[in-house]
Amino acid sequence: MSAFPVTLDIDRDLIRRYDTLGPRYTSYPTADRFVEAFDCAAHAAWMEKRGIGGVLRPLSLYVHIPFCASICYYCACNKVVTRDHGRSAKYLRYLEREVELRVQHLGAERRVTQLHLGGGTPTFLSHAEMRTLMQVLHRNFEIDPNCEISIEVDPRSIAADTMQHLAVLGFNRISIGVQDTDPGVQRAINRVQSVEMTMAALASARAAGFASINFDLIYGLPRQTPATFGRTLEHVIEAAPDRIALYSYAHLPTRFKPQRRIAEADMPSGETKLNLFLLALERLQAAGYVYIGLDHFAKPDDELALAMRSGRLHRNFQGYTTQPDCDLIAIGISAISRVGPTYSQNVYSLEDYYDCLDQGRLPVVRGIELSADDLARRAVIMALMCQGEVSFESIAIAHLIDFREYFAPELAELAPLVREGLLEIDPGEVRVTRRGRFFLRAICMPFDRYVRVDRARSRYSKII
Repeated sequence: MSAFPVTLDIDRDLIRRYDTLGPRYTSYPTADRFVEAFDCAAHAAWMEKRGIGGVLRPLSLYVHIPFCASICYYCACNKVVTRDHGRSAKYLRYLEREVELRVQHLGAERRVTQLHLGGGTPTFLSHAEMRTLMQVLHRNFEIDPNCEISIEVDPRSIAADTMQHLAVLGFNRISIGVQDTDPGVQRAINRVQSVEMTMAALASARAAGFASINFDLIYGLPRQTPATFGRTLEHVIEAAPDRIALYSYAHLPTRFKPQRRIAEADMPSGETKLNLFLLALERLQAAGYVYIGLDHFAKPDDELALAMRSGRLHRNFQGYTTQPDCDLIAIGISAISRVGPTYSQNVYSLEDYYDCLDQGRLPVVRGIELSADDLARRAVIMALMCQGEVSFESIAIAHLIDFREYFAPELAELAPLVREGLLEIDPGEVRVTRRGRFFLRAICMPFDRYVRVDRARSRYSKII
């Protein structure tokens, strides 16, 4: 059975009415619910418990490289803007310390099936530094021969031979930051990147033999119009990357200082932003891309599309992925790990990160151990986000609950969405319809106990 209906039913009025604030559900509970009472000792204890009971999940590794040579005004990532490459050399030494500390708690079985470098700008590292980092990871973990090894790339910060160098180091998937190809939009966000520069990066990635190439785009940026974004889409479709991540820009200048440099007068209206999204949806599907959900598109033969059709889609802090449910070990400042029924996040600043590691302790600042209720709700939310349906029986068996009784208030809250045709509730399952594909976050929110209790959602972005 297909994870989602292939075609889409677009209702602009519904989108306007349900375009509220809500979590993206790359985790449940979401990171804003983590607490400082869950500290480095708690995280270490759970790493040591891996495999107890005979179930040892493979590892996914994430390494955060925070450095950027310049600031992009839209960016909400944890980053360090500098042109001093000596700072990355020091950071790498401390990354190795963190890896070695983690290995002490992880035990002998450390098979890695997925590895991702994000940032910041991972390609801020020199070739020699990237080689050193990969040597550290190979020395401390068993990197599976079929491991998915991916990296985020800024075309403005790579040399002519960077793609080939990354391929030699084992990287097989790459994500190229594009955002928008219009010069006016680029100036408004302080990220000037010519189309030629982007296409050169794509060509070199293909020549190096990468198995999958992704383009990152953003809609809702300052000075974007349907006409300018239409030209961006033309460039992207002509380039034909394997995947496209189309992110909605969340303008939250009170939370993210760089966004204060964006002129409010340059921001598109809500109606224009909706038109930008629908334009992208129409153009990308007409070009043959499959809408995976939320902000992901893929060619029909890409592994992400195949995973969606076979019901193997998974979701983590990098978005949709093909990997089965792994324990995620995240390294570097602000990185979030998931081990067993827990999440933990590292400290945010370089100073705190270095201080923790100088004291010989893991740089964990906060986290959470999920309750039985959290685990049941996470299973429901992730099934809806990834498969578009949730079986009452599967949840009942796994979590020893009567689904209809346990989630009676939630099912009642979903009734208006059923009447709108966004989902169907059968005797044995909740199923997202074609119309409901745009509203996955709204459909999941009734099952989110934290959102139900705390209706103040200003910390979240708009659903669409």
